[in-house]
This record gives sequence, structure tokens and C-alpha cells, in this order.
Amino acid sequence: MSGRIVVNNMGKKYKRYPNRWTRLGEWFSFGKYQGHKATWVLRNLSFEVNDGESLGIIGVNGAGKSTLLKLLTRTSAPSEGSVEISGRVSALLELGMGFHQDFTGRVNALMTCQMMGYSSEEAHGLIEEIREFSELGDYLDQPVRVYSTGMQVRLAFSAATVTRPEILIVDEALSVGDAYFQHKCIRRIREYREQGTTLLFVSHDPGAVKSLCNRAILLDGGAIIKDGAPDSVLDYYNSVIARKKNDEEIHQVEGKEGRISTRSGNGNARIADVDITRAGGQSVRSFLVGEQVKLCCHAEFYKNMDNPTVGILLRDRMGNDVYGTNTSHLGESDLSVVKGDCLEVTFTLALNIGPGNYSVCVAIHAGDSHLVENCDWWDQCLVFQVIAGDESSFVGVAALPAEVVVTKNRLH
Repeated sequence: MSGRIVVNNMGKKYKRYPNRWTRLGEWFSFGKYQGHKATWVLRNLSFEVNDGESLGIIGVNGAGKSTLLKLLTRTSAPSEGSVEISGRVSALLELGMGFHQDFTGRVNALMTCQMMGYSSEEAHGLIEEIREFSELGDYLDQPVRVYSTGMQVRLAFSAATVTRPEILIVDEALSVGDAYFQHKCIRRIREYREQGTTLLFVSHDPGAVKSLCNRAILLDGGAIIKDGAPDSVLDYYNSVIARKKNDEEIHQVEGKEGRISTRSGNGNARIADVDITRAGGQSVRSFLVGEQVKLCCHAEFYKNMDNPTVGILLRDRMGNDVYGTNTSHLGESDLSVVKGDCLEVTFTLALNIGPGNYSVCVAIHAGDSHLVENCDWWDQCLVFQVIAGDESSFVGVAALPAEVVVTKNRLH
């Protein structure tokens, strides 16, 4: 069976009553009196997720992500529109959702399996696999109330994914717990995705979204404001965050070499030019692995600023963050400028990264983060290439210095 989702003009509203007497009066009026105020959490949502597609759902807190997943898993009903789902759904939503704290992990796992449609006999047959993957050991027969949050995640994920579903829905729960089990979960999700499972993944981790998903949608204010490749949607998401923090406008500008890049900021300062050069000063766009380069930023200020920060961020061709730093992190935190000043900021770094294409993002902001006061955030302002030199062959995006020692012995 295929795993397909079709959402058509779907919306969800909640009723807010000023007091309990208003609610009571509305009940007894048989619909003639309405004392509530309707609050729409989602409105006019329409999209399709095809069989085998991996969709990332991103957005700030309160954008409607969790409500959308509840509608898709039918734990809540839409107020308008419809959702059609074909295929068996496994969902991992809020931490411990559906668990009875006084029941053992084994009983909760059995209940989870039965709620997914397995018979009692089938559920009992899956318990050992759940125990093995969760690595809970004897804790499986202890009440869930004695579990840590990480142990609850282990149980919930292991039960929800004990067999490959047609549709897998994962909320933020994986952000809780130890890194080892997170990697284990991601590996299982990848395996299911490669076998044809349709994935809906909600996360604030850009790297996870880019790694697991081939498409992303951005929710804001209960509506879809962007739908496309994860790289472009996450770039736009950065601008949405800045806009919400500083009431800024997001606009598209033509980048260097004909590329369209996302740019946002309040306009109090601006990156006028960016260049990347070899150590000797030659402006080029191709470098050897490990070569030292200079990344030069020309910043112009249109307002007095105390301690402005200029930062850079390198991303690989898939949009994953590779390396970022700024003047504040590097100890240049006593800068002060007045209107009309210009700063020439040069970062010197060794490109200890793997062969491939990379893009550069630059930013001017107050404090050590662009979320404080973003003056100018410029994505993909330039692109450069790293090519292999005479170093030993390797794979990945990091060129780590490595040595190996092999000792040969004979069996006695």
C-alpha cells in the first residue's frame, strides 16, 4: 500500500470563552447564542505528500506545526477542509503521549502496537524487537513513571517504528535524550525512507531537515508561506526569524554571478562587498584542500552602533552549515562606530574541508547572534570550490589531520 497524504483547504479553530458562564449559556441556547471568540490556529492549508516523499515541516513556536500533525494523525478533527491519508501511519508526537505512567514499559509498548492496528498476538511477537532496539533492558518491566525523558523517547520511538510503516510522522521528541540514540533513530528513519516510507518530520534542526528531507514547507501564522527545497526554505526561515525579532522586511536581491540570494535586515548597516582571496591577495574561486584563504567583508554603517558584530558562515552544496564565526567570538568585541563609518573585516582561515562547492553567508548584527539586532544577513553572497590536492584520499566535509599505525603480530 502506498503512503500518500492530500490536504485540501484544511483549517483548525479553537473556541475561547471569557468565562465558564458564557460557555454554559451557549450550550443551553442550542446554537442561538454565541459567546465565544474563534481563534484560527491553521487556515486554508492545501498540499500533497506523495508516496515515498520526505517532507520537513518547519516554523517558529506557535506557527501551527504540532496542530497540523494532530490533524494528520486524526487525534484532532479539522474545523474545515479535509485530509485524505492512504497507508498505515506511525507517529511519534509529544514526549510520552499516550503512555500511562503507572503501567510498565512493556504494557505501554503493547498498547502502542495495538493502537497501530496490530492484534494482541502480533504485538506480543514484537516486544523483543522493541526491547532490543530501545536498549531498556530490565527497565521495560518497570513503571514508566520511573523513566527519564530519554528512556521514554527510546520506548516511544522503538514501539512506533518496530515495523516499517507506509507513513512515519516524527515531531520534536527526538531532540530529547542522548546523542547516541538520536543517531540510532536517524539511521532507522533513513533506512525506512530508502525502502519507500513517506516521512513527515518536524524539527528546529536545519541539519536534520536537510539530511532527511527532499522537500520542506514553512508554516507561519497558521499558513504555508513557502514550499520547496529544504535549502531555500531554511534560508527563508532565517529571514522570517529576523523579521519577527526586528520587524524587518525580507526581500530578494540579485547576488553576485547572477544568483538569487535571500537578504534581510533593518538597514542600520550593510555589507557592501565580500571577496575571498588566496593568502597572497588574488581573488579566485577555486582552492586546494587545506589552503589558507582570506574572506574580506566591507561593512558600511548608517547609524551609530556600540559593539557591532560581523560574522561569516560557510555551507556545503546541500545547504548544511560547515563552519561559522564572527568578530565577537574571535575577541574583537570592543568595536564602536558612528554613522558614516566603514569597516574592513578580514577573516583568515584554512579550508580544512572536503572537495566540493561551498557558499558564503555574511551578516552584521549586534551581540553575538543575528537574532538580537540583525542589520544585514546576506545568504549565498558568493560561491567557491575546493578541489583535492596531494593529501591522502578521504570522504566527508572535514579534512582532519590523521595518522595510522599498524602493528603486525603472529598467532601463538
